[in-house]
Amino acid sequence: MIPKFEEIRIQVLKELGSGKTMRAKELRIVLAKHFNLTEKEMTEWYPSGNGEIFLDRITWALSYLFSSKLVDKPKRGDYKINEKGLKMLSSCTDEQINNHIKEAQKNKTLSKHKETNYQIDKIQNDELTPKESLDNSYNNIKRSIQDEILTTILTKTPQELERLAVKLLQSMGYGGEIKNSGVVTKLSNDRGIDGIIKEDILGFNHISIQTKRYALDNKVGREEVQSFVGAVAGTPSKKGVFITTSDFTQGAIEYIESLNGSPIIILINGNQLTEYIYDYGLGLQTEKVLKVMKMDMDYWDSMNDDIK
Repeated sequence: MIPKFEEIRIQVLKELGSGKTMRAKELRIVLAKHFNLTEKEMTEWYPSGNGEIFLDRITWALSYLFSSKLVDKPKRGDYKINEKGLKMLSSCTDEQINNHIKEAQKNKTLSKHKETNYQIDKIQNDELTPKESLDNSYNNIKRSIQDEILTTILTKTPQELERLAVKLLQSMGYGGEIKNSGVVTKLSNDRGIDGIIKEDILGFNHISIQTKRYALDNKVGREEVQSFVGAVAGTPSKKGVFITTSDFTQGAIEYIESLNGSPIIILINGNQLTEYIYDYGLGLQTEKVLKVMKMDMDYWDSMNDDIK
């Protein structure tokens, strides 16, 4: 398990306590051994794709130690413990060191906004790096929008969900450049198939779609899924997607797994549905774009260092 930001901070200071000058990537290897991390944990990325979690926590740990005046930076990217850091290591508990860092960060934040009317309601959670806080905020907003999407779908007719499902698969790239690749079947003749996506111009191959606009507590059972499988098995391409606003029973899921891809059936529940809608921006507008910059190390490394 990847250690929390607070734990990493203290261990980084202890590693630097040897007096060596180290960089974040060097500490990454040493700390991974100390915390017994697997290769997967060591290289795990944020869900947003915004970099490696472990390396990010080390980088911010170093940044906090520097701004708390416990370590120095002899040159960019290098960190070395100073007298104050050594003194705290030898005379303070881990909790006392962390409290010192928290207080230093709090004072820094308050100082930055001292001459403005900006009100600080809550100092950043000290267990998270700024990147993690940003990531959490993004995920909270996304979950809120997903809830709103699902609530809205449940106020629409079942036929609108069928149309939405076809448009979603087209947004995901199914149907390609084929004109009118998505079709919603007629109510009187759908044979358990609510829509299709053509995968070639003449329609020899296509994806069959079934949708169920169910209340959240009303799961789709094995019988309904089995009926859809029977309908898909009679199509040339034998591929289908079953979408519901609720979820599937364990029996339904196990039945699909037992088919071993013949026919190929993908189950999409309400949570997955809203996530796909969000990720592909279907029926959504961009409210704000936040641009996060980072240092271009190649650019700065090309400059000559001032060696004193």
